[in-house]
Amino acid sequence: MITLKSQREIDQMAESGAILADVHRHLRSFIKPGITSWDIEEFVRNFIESHNAVAAQIGFEGYKYATCCSINNEICHGFPRKKALKEGDLIKVDMCVDYKGAISDSCWAYAVGEATPEVKKLMDVTKKALYLGIEQAVIGNRIGDIGHAIESYVEGEGYGVVRDFIGHGIGPTIHEDPMVPHYGEAGKGLRLREGMVITIEPMVNIGDWQMKMDPNGWTAYTRDGSLSCQYEHSLAITKDGPRLLTSQGEEGTY
Repeated sequence: MITLKSQREIDQMAESGAILADVHRHLRSFIKPGITSWDIEEFVRNFIESHNAVAAQIGFEGYKYATCCSINNEICHGFPRKKALKEGDLIKVDMCVDYKGAISDSCWAYAVGEATPEVKKLMDVTKKALYLGIEQAVIGNRIGDIGHAIESYVEGEGYGVVRDFIGHGIGPTIHEDPMVPHYGEAGKGLRLREGMVITIEPMVNIGDWQMKMDPNGWTAYTRDGSLSCQYEHSLAITKDGPRLLTSQGEEGTY
């Protein structure tokens, strides 16, 4: 069931999203060669709790951590661990924040040290794909318009868009209807309405879009071993266009 959020609920989610965005801003200088994703996990958890909020991923469907830290060919849901990051790694840090019952969700990608040309291009393409999808998140458009904008751009760059993990509605719980694929046909699917709050979170692989699962039951890898990148925002569908609830105030935001 899709729930339409009131202005009050959207404003509360924006407060939650502001905390989450601030975490990501701080991670820009925190992430460097030699630290571990466990260091990131502890930093994020302490930051969220110091702002009187809750790391909402902990306990969600049995997940144990405040973050998903997915490195290089890991697509998503990588566990934080105590192995040092090295120069040139690509890490994606995904988290959810619960602030006074309002949930926000955002993933951001970081190059560890100096990005290689291969990593930089993948990051640039994935971030642009995110914002192309967001541009389609307006009243009267359909879910397929979002996916088509992302898929056509990414595949035009020669990359693959992951099919197995998609965006979703968000609100009192982390995952709600509607589902928001990052591929699809323009003009098809559910029509977007004012008050919907969704995530758009394309996962883009340098190689094939297909994946394989780790025996831990959570972490997904690219099947061909290629690098994967992800960016994600939570946003509300409003009469004034998409309202980013996890905006970091950077270029490409609204």
